[in-house]
Amino acid sequence: MTLEVLFNQLWKQYTNQTPSADKIKQLFENKGETVHTDHIAFRTFDHPKVNIEKLAAPFLQLGYRAVGEYHFSKKKLYAKHFEHSSKKNLPKIFISQLITSEFSDNLQAKVQQCVDAITEKEVNKTPFVLKGRLWETPSLKTYGKLLKESEYAAWLYVNGFCVNHFTIDVNKLQHFSSLLEVNSFLKENGFHLNTSGGEIKGSKEEYLEQSSTLADKIQMQFLEKKENIPTCYYEFAYRYKKQNGELFSGFVTNSANKIFESTDTGKKNI
Repeated sequence: MTLEVLFNQLWKQYTNQTPSADKIKQLFENKGETVHTDHIAFRTFDHPKVNIEKLAAPFLQLGYRAVGEYHFSKKKLYAKHFEHSSKKNLPKIFISQLITSEFSDNLQAKVQQCVDAITEKEVNKTPFVLKGRLWETPSLKTYGKLLKESEYAAWLYVNGFCVNHFTIDVNKLQHFSSLLEVNSFLKENGFHLNTSGGEIKGSKEEYLEQSSTLADKIQMQFLEKKENIPTCYYEFAYRYKKQNGELFSGFVTNSANKIFESTDTGKKNI
């Protein structure tokens, strides 16, 4: 599989879960823009069968390499980001994983149960990042319990292994000179932004500004009944030049902490 084919499949999977992303991309294209992707993000658990290295495998085979790592102590997450070794215009890949040992025995047992349902064949055959949920129909009761400990864990439990978000490279837009202008454009067209920590996370001093929509919601069939749950969101990134004149290519932990909350349900009791 080529990178072009992989990215196209990821975009198709993502927009099936996130119809608003396709609408937003069309809005920019109708303004005469060519939309470029800054990075694509994924979530997983830290179990060896499904950890960052497993999700990163198809990208590493196609020329990517790990260039940064990040720790999120409050949310109990660890992440890495990857860049292509020679094609600098390709999207960066950002993969985070839940540090399950820092949660309750109940959460750890549920994660283990989900992972046990996955065969090695499923992990190794098709790119794992395209697999989605690989365990039984989720329980609304279990989902509610996970929400109380970790929105991230609850999201993974129902959505499985898929794109969490695509990110538009605002630097490459021709008709927008700032993230503030992009945000105004989105709001004028009826889209709701993640306001946790402010609509714009980060700053020029940190060489990176980010914003995002709130995640779309779809009706999920649980064992007990159907319920609307958050899926994925669209992010927007504006990067500044460092003192050496090169654009900053990494990520800012404090900002990413707030971006993670784009998929929060806003409620702990379901």
